[in-house]
Amino acid sequence: MNNINPLRKTIGIIGGGQLGRMMIEESLRLNNEFSVLDAKDCPCASLAQNHVVGKLTDGNAIRQLAKVSDVLTFEIEHLDIDTLLELEKEGKEIIPSPKVLQIIKDKGLQKQFLTTNKIPTAPFELVETEAEWLKAIQKLGGEKLVAKTRTDGYDGKGVTIFNANEVLNNTDKIPFNTPSLIEAFIPCQKEISVMVAQDKFGNSITWPIVEMDFDPQANLVTYLYCPATLDPTVEKSAKEIAIQTIENLNGVGVFAVEMFLTNENQILVNEIAPRPHNSGHHTIEACYTSQFEQLVRILIGLPLGSTQLIKPAIMINLLGASDFSGAYKLDGLEDVSTLEGVYVHLYGKKESKPMRKMGHVTILANTPEEAKLKAKHVYETLRFIKDV
Repeated sequence: MNNINPLRKTIGIIGGGQLGRMMIEESLRLNNEFSVLDAKDCPCASLAQNHVVGKLTDGNAIRQLAKVSDVLTFEIEHLDIDTLLELEKEGKEIIPSPKVLQIIKDKGLQKQFLTTNKIPTAPFELVETEAEWLKAIQKLGGEKLVAKTRTDGYDGKGVTIFNANEVLNNTDKIPFNTPSLIEAFIPCQKEISVMVAQDKFGNSITWPIVEMDFDPQANLVTYLYCPATLDPTVEKSAKEIAIQTIENLNGVGVFAVEMFLTNENQILVNEIAPRPHNSGHHTIEACYTSQFEQLVRILIGLPLGSTQLIKPAIMINLLGASDFSGAYKLDGLEDVSTLEGVYVHLYGKKESKPMRKMGHVTILANTPEEAKLKAKHVYETLRFIKDV
């Protein structure tokens, strides 16, 4: 037995991007080892003790990672699920279960799960052929509709809002030529997210709810505000729906449940993410236990930690500039580094690309109003420029 930490395990992460990097950074003090599977120059490469170089869709590479890990988790949904299902049958501990990932990875199955379990969500239709697109558009009605690819959407890709009449009049304007779903467009007051943690023993806990502003071009979060400004009844309902969703999934791990708050004050579940999520990055500084530490606690069998908010927070995504790709530097870093309660996180990516997530900034303050003033200055000051 390890006398320093009897719960020490080697945690294997499928995916070595920024989520894995922050998980490692947040749990170094617990003295766990990490193994990652990803490309040679991934953000986790400099932090993990073991690095399996390979593709996330390569079953042999996943098995190689499993051999050097006590427990497996993942930071992205686009991987070889069949190999994970085989490993789980063979007795490998995988959190969350690949059975949960099977449902969530396919947005069509995810929506069917929500409706089967009577979890409120927007009306939808599954489509593949041209005839199915036209029939679904007519059935759902409305001038605007939302189209999503069933798989492989990530960071704003694989989702679009389209004009129904334009597609009905010209099928060349069908947004995707792959199995997809069409949803009713929901006018809403706010888009919110509830982060949920559930351990192996059935204990669940939520973090304070956040509300999000999106970049319309990239369909990525620009500003995230915590706590969300919600009526107490709505807040209670959102947390109950989020916990019900994860309990019905039999989900062990950390999950994001993204929601719409409609103009009629109704909560509708938009999507579920089976991993730490962009809407929980602020928890590193803003809460007693971050989403990343919480997942590590679940992986090694520690009790769930407190998710209480320490101070009001705003998170800003740092996205790659739209006018270049390649080597970069962050302009304005010295300026914002003088500000109290401002925490800059850079993900260690080798090159910048337009709208690529390159980092984030968390701003803490005594009041939401003070946090907004600081966040405005940070947003206007920081930008990625070419490193020449």
